[in-house]
Amino acid sequence: MLRTEDVQKLVADAIPGAEVEVIDLTGTSDHFGIRVVSEAFAGKSTMERHRMVHTALGRYLTNEIHAVDIKTKTPAEAQN
Repeated sequence: MLRTEDVQKLVADAIPGAEVEVIDLTGTSDHFGIRVVSEAFAGKSTMERHRMVHTALGRYLTNEIHAVDIKTKTPAEAQN
């Protein structure tokens, strides 16, 4: 079972310098809300950004995580 801290570390390790916030949406440790702010998202589409997060979660998306609500922004977008 993944904790929010585990999910946060997976994403932060895959996207260096990112600010990552994770919440357990249901209390069951398999539905997470993930908010990521990173300069690495500059010039990327929403699909490309989400793919980066999905890649970070890797095998956990097929085994332990049933749903994710992903929000991605660049630092400039996060200020608006």
